[in-house]
Amino acid sequence: MNNLRLWMAAGVLALAGAAGAQPQAVDADWRYVIQPGDTLITLTDAWLTAPRSWRDLQKLNRVPDPLRLRPGSTLRMPIAWLKREASVAEATFVRGDVQRQRGAAAEALAAGASLQSGDVIRTGAQSSASVRFADGSRLLIPPQSEVALEQLMVLGRGAIPAVRLGLSKGGADNRVAPNAQRVPLYELRTPHVNLGVRGTEFRVQAAGAQSRLQVLSGAVHADGLGPDVAAGQGLLAEGTARSVAPLLPAPDLGALPRTAERLPLRLAWAASPAGAVGWRAQLFPKGDFDRLLLDARVSEPAAAWGEARELADGDYTLRVRAIDARGQEGAAADADVALQARPEPPFIQSPAPGAVSYNGAMALAWTRNTAAPDVRLQISRDAGFTDLVLQPPPLAAPGFEAKLPDGAYHWRIASVEAGGRAGPFGDAQTFEIQPPPPAPPPAEPDLSGDQLKLRWRADKGVARYELEWSKTEAFDGADVQRLSTDKPEIAMPKPSWGTYFLRARSVNAAGAAGPWGQTQMIEVPYPRWLWLLPLLLVPVL
Repeated sequence: MNNLRLWMAAGVLALAGAAGAQPQAVDADWRYVIQPGDTLITLTDAWLTAPRSWRDLQKLNRVPDPLRLRPGSTLRMPIAWLKREASVAEATFVRGDVQRQRGAAAEALAAGASLQSGDVIRTGAQSSASVRFADGSRLLIPPQSEVALEQLMVLGRGAIPAVRLGLSKGGADNRVAPNAQRVPLYELRTPHVNLGVRGTEFRVQAAGAQSRLQVLSGAVHADGLGPDVAAGQGLLAEGTARSVAPLLPAPDLGALPRTAERLPLRLAWAASPAGAVGWRAQLFPKGDFDRLLLDARVSEPAAAWGEARELADGDYTLRVRAIDARGQEGAAADADVALQARPEPPFIQSPAPGAVSYNGAMALAWTRNTAAPDVRLQISRDAGFTDLVLQPPPLAAPGFEAKLPDGAYHWRIASVEAGGRAGPFGDAQTFEIQPPPPAPPPAEPDLSGDQLKLRWRADKGVARYELEWSKTEAFDGADVQRLSTDKPEIAMPKPSWGTYFLRARSVNAAGAAGPWGQTQMIEVPYPRWLWLLPLLLVPVL
């Protein structure tokens, strides 16, 4: 397999002129700017390695007098002639499960740790690391990646960094610091292609049988490919095949909310640009792109991160790149997002969504956030909470009875800290307060035959009627009978003679009972034959 080599030689490649220049070899020339007091002898001592001498420099540059050099002019020094010294790098940021392997030993990598040639860095899920090299160049290693620091050196008098990296899987985002006085030598290997880079910012991914390169600035030359890959283009390498195509433009984040009040965190954007089949979403501290906090590749224009619960409220930057059908990640769009999710709102206990009350009030209940025990309550006639009907001061109790006129309402709650700071509202719920079912009108008794029949006017919205029958007007005796019917009438055996009391109420389909109607009194007359009974008892004279 080929090796992926990224030769970051901005100063040398600039001499080639056009973007189509061939990448420089390892022995490419460095153009040193002569300073006052420089001589070929002093420069040889400072920069060149044996067996090179000042005469080699004199011959290469055709210098007539080795002791008299003109300040401001340039002197060619082949990179292969320069002294080489071991260098180190620093892990400036580490998040999550990041391991450093040095020889046979592996350990967790910590921010601030020094890195040396031969170290291998592995990142786990939702884990990342940033590395700073001697010249300030940066390497961001995203989740699920493995990068070997194969060589960390400086050339000459500590001026020219020579970095060689090996990317075996995952990704590597590179940002190399340019300097007009230096020729950075920056080499990156994957299993699929060799690249010579002219520029300062690029991304590389290696997965399966493919490697991908996206050039953000400058130009990159690939082995097996004639012209350079320019900024805004991507290279796909698979075996010996090389193909170059424009990168997708940045997505549109104009509709992205600038404040997030919910956990788990979910951020959505427009399905753009045309040609996108997926997106790469990343979250950073505001403006700090060396500290990758969250990463996701998604097939829909939205990213959801349960891991955001580990993040403090504050300001962040969301970076989104569209992914085309070739798997290339395009230009990035950035949007600042404020996370304001704490204190988290309480959980609602009752009533159930859409509940209906028929007594002129609704009992509301919720849990309590131990970190913010008070509750801010809002009740509104509209879903946008612009027509508030009730907003009491923060409540210390885990419930509230809302006495309101009949109507439909929306309500929501938020937790309030001891200092008075309120968190975001939870999801709004609805309830209704409706008048109770009407009391049935007075019953009309019919005592014909051996039955007592009662009828009353039917009312709209009534599912059934409940009746109470008693010998006492207080309906508190042991003889109280309770009856139920789904029609505005009932028939019952004719009771014995005497005075009785009856009352009824309506029950709607939701099971809510209305008030008892007015008490009705029914007189069951004394049977006529009983009047004759005394006569039957008189003896016949």
